[in-house]
Amino acid sequence: MYDSDVQGFYALIAVPVLFLVYRMMRGRPSGGGALPAGARFVDGYAVVFALQTILDPVITGQLTRALGISDGIGATVLLILFVLLGDFRVYLLVFGLLAIAAGRRWTDAVGVAAAWTTAVPTVAYLANAALHTAVPGLNSGSIWLIYETLFAAVALTLRARLVPARVPSAQPGLRSYLRDGLLYVAIYYANWALADVLIQIGGFDVGWLLRILPNQLYYAISVPAAFFAFFASRYQSTRTSTQAAR
Repeated sequence: MYDSDVQGFYALIAVPVLFLVYRMMRGRPSGGGALPAGARFVDGYAVVFALQTILDPVITGQLTRALGISDGIGATVLLILFVLLGDFRVYLLVFGLLAIAAGRRWTDAVGVAAAWTTAVPTVAYLANAALHTAVPGLNSGSIWLIYETLFAAVALTLRARLVPARVPSAQPGLRSYLRDGLLYVAIYYANWALADVLIQIGGFDVGWLLRILPNQLYYAISVPAAFFAFFASRYQSTRTSTQAAR
């Protein structure tokens, strides 16, 4: 079931495709959202990364299989590229909105987001190499368990430390939006980690069933959820921004 196209392809792209159709037909919501000056940024962000979400399983799954390279180095490079893009989109949303809230352009956050994107994979690679040296015969997929655990910890740290420090109390909607979004990220990474504990350490096939949940949270739901939550009434800014949308 886990390896089938139903789970690994169609279930992952259905919601992003429907979201893009909705966005094309309805346009950007009229409300200012959690940060009125950031409405245009979030709108563009959602369209771009919904497309990226669709391209991920198309390229890393369908295309590599069609080309007969699904087990080669090319497929691994593509997989890593899309993993990094998936993490980059988390950092770009957070740091892009923080930049706009501070009166800067969202593009100022691109370099910061890119730098943060390299942190978890670098630490995970080094930790995994050290672990394999200390424990010969360790599961070859251990780097993913380390990666998932580290990213969940980073997301929770940003939620607890960075957001309260960078978002003033006068912007409670934005603060809540970013904190809830980072909690969402931590949840799907923690679920991936739990699934890999069951698979790699326990040898339980039920871990593959559990992995379906974070797959949906990451691929299918993440970008549309970020879009609709931003414009939801619970995060609506109570102040009218004079900052032009950027």
